Amino acid sequence: MAIDLKKIQGVDRIVAVTGVLAFISMFLPWYGASAGPFSASVSGIGSGWGWLGALAIIAAGVYVIMTSSGQSIKVGNLGPAATVAGLSVLGTVIVVLRWLTMPSGGVGGFSYGPRIGIYVALVVGIVQSIVSVKFFRRSGESTPWGHSS
Repeated sequence: MAIDLKKIQGVDRIVAVTGVLAFISMFLPWYGASAGPFSASVSGIGSGWGWLGALAIIAAGVYVIMTSSGQSIKVGNLGPAATVAGLSVLGTVIVVLRWLTMPSGGVGGFSYGPRIGIYVALVVGIVQSIVSVKFFRRSGESTPWGHSS
């Protein structure tokens, strides 16, 4: 089945774009050190476990693209809005935790710490989480823990 990008509208478009931006952030420097004119950095792929968060943010974007194109993807008892919100929030929490656990500092002309890539992942994760949680709340889908048996 072909993916028709014109069918992706509104909230889905925001989630898809932030997923693409999270993918791009994986190739940007997430951590680095510099001393005068010399610097070294590590991309999101090699910066430890933080890439798992970016991967969840990317997965939310891919899920939206697939469901907007008519694919039926079921994740347990969750509806599409709950799945996207869950992936977005989980991914963002992982990226935030990775950012908070990165050492940073500097002495003289030497500095080390987070770089632009992790900040891009943080911002797109936060945007995607806010948008997807708002959409989930308006969707009327029930939460998995909201069922009483």
